[in-house]
Amino acid sequence: MNPMDLSKFEKLKATGNLPSPKGVALAILRLTQREDASMAELARIIKTDPAFVGRLIKAANSVNANPGRPVVSVQEALVVLGMPAVRNLSLGFSLLSQYKSGACKGFDYEKFWGGSLACGIAFQALTLRNRAAQPEEAFSVGLLARVGELALATIYAEGYAGLLRTLSKNPAADLTALETEQLAVNHRELTAAMLADWGLPKIFCETVEGHETCDQRPLVEGDRQVRLLHSLALARHIAAICVAADEDRAGLMTRLMEFGLRLSLESEALLELCDGVVRDWKEWALILSVAAPSPPGFGELAQSLPAPAAEAGTAAAPALPERLRVLVVDDERAIRLAVRAMLEDAGYDVFEAADGQEGLRVALEAEPHILVVDRVMPHLDGLEMIRALRETRLGRNLYILMLTKIDEEHGEIEGLKGGADDYLPKPFHQRLLVARLKAGERMVRLHQDMERDREELQRYAAALSVSNRRLQEAALTDFLTGLPNRRYAMDRLLQEWQAGQRGKRPLACMVIDLDEFKRINDEHGHDVGDAYLKQVSAAVRNALRAQDVLCRTGGDEFLVICPDTALPAALACAERIRLAVERCVVAAGDLRLQGSLSVGVAERREPMAGADALVKAADEGVYLAKQLGRNRIASPQDAPSP
Repeated sequence: MNPMDLSKFEKLKATGNLPSPKGVALAILRLTQREDASMAELARIIKTDPAFVGRLIKAANSVNANPGRPVVSVQEALVVLGMPAVRNLSLGFSLLSQYKSGACKGFDYEKFWGGSLACGIAFQALTLRNRAAQPEEAFSVGLLARVGELALATIYAEGYAGLLRTLSKNPAADLTALETEQLAVNHRELTAAMLADWGLPKIFCETVEGHETCDQRPLVEGDRQVRLLHSLALARHIAAICVAADEDRAGLMTRLMEFGLRLSLESEALLELCDGVVRDWKEWALILSVAAPSPPGFGELAQSLPAPAAEAGTAAAPALPERLRVLVVDDERAIRLAVRAMLEDAGYDVFEAADGQEGLRVALEAEPHILVVDRVMPHLDGLEMIRALRETRLGRNLYILMLTKIDEEHGEIEGLKGGADDYLPKPFHQRLLVARLKAGERMVRLHQDMERDREELQRYAAALSVSNRRLQEAALTDFLTGLPNRRYAMDRLLQEWQAGQRGKRPLACMVIDLDEFKRINDEHGHDVGDAYLKQVSAAVRNALRAQDVLCRTGGDEFLVICPDTALPAALACAERIRLAVERCVVAAGDLRLQGSLSVGVAERREPMAGADALVKAADEGVYLAKQLGRNRIASPQDAPSP
């Protein structure tokens, strides 16, 4: 935030009315801001709130990579989630408990929290899939992504209620623009400021501030920030469908598919993900006492979409041109009736209004293509109406013909300056009016063609983005095991190294080497060796935590990146991996082979120059493990494990 914005936020904060954590959540926030904070102290604070304990364990199990060993204690939940995620969860749950109702009439608190909860679950599901963020943090970010709206409704209860009434009368209006105009602050910048004040990483603050306008930023391969923006936008749209009225849901589905396409989510995978979000949403809603209406399955909603366009090469019937809608606004009833008759004979759909105020209302309902408006009228004259319409999305492409009296030369000039496209002096001849409107019709059709071309280009761009993403994924994926490859591993390790340094968070890694893999290849052939690699790597993956990233870096070597993990937790995780592989019997045809591996473990420490030094330390651990007889774990930074 720039200095002016920061000053504005500090003034709002000084009022004492900003939503803020209380009780255990406040104690957790204060503890995690200390550099010497420990997991033991955090566990002691959490145990004083039984309700939060249950929610925390539920959250840990939702990202636990090993469902065969469910999380059942606070200590296990802290290991799975990490301190930053626990802090963020406590923030979200605290605000949800305190602000289920409020003084702002028109602000639907129940729908707000239902949608926020669905958004958090959807954002977590998406990051589990695309690895744009740690899923245990994503849940809280999605839950708090609209907290600025809640804050404005709390601070300016009466003013925000009036703003919401204005929005309900004109749904096409922009909420952010209305907030800025009437309150001198908007929910987007306020949300980002509040999250930054609570200590969330900068990348998440920027994501919540920018995701509503992510259409303006193309999805660039390898750009994590943009991927987060589009993921949160998609999560918000999934949530909007969850809390929408039954009659509105089908209309939101087309946009959902467009968002999914940007993130390379094909229809079937996207619908499956959405149905999973709904299942989790209902479970969480019961735990948090949040309203969660039961939407139909997303697959059922998708069936209501219009049939896809004909396949290439298939002849399709030419589309009939849309009948243009014309709105006639004039305070003289005789002129309105005469113009209506002329235009209906010429093939237009015609709407009428007797003055500028009524004309604005009819324009917002009928969404005309052409406006014929008198220059001088009571209540709101034609020029004021034109200026008001040009400020709206509807009015930007509207073709406007202004009617003036013959001696109103000054009025004609003002009308053209104010936004009219053409004028016609009164009284006028029928043929001249229709001729002027035909010229306007050509402009309207040109705008429609340009819009169709723009949409077609967007579809091509989205399809190209999908193709590029698939190529990118192929370049970063090991073909045999389906795991990320060495190139991805080193890029991701560098990201986690930099994030850990900025946030002063721990980072560990493991280097895994399969024991006697060369002998298996030599004795049984490469087909058996490939089967061995795939089955052992699957056993390793199933034994890891949700936040751990497993990559194949060479023939029989693997790298595990462990964010927010100190050495003791990494050693415990490595031992779990070793046991899982030791118990794994690899089947390759009639052969049954016993698996084993050696694991080197290291954590980032101050003298290390960079991520390469961390991997080198873990490599030394593998060497120690081999020296000790294989099928064991070791670290050069700690006494060898037994």
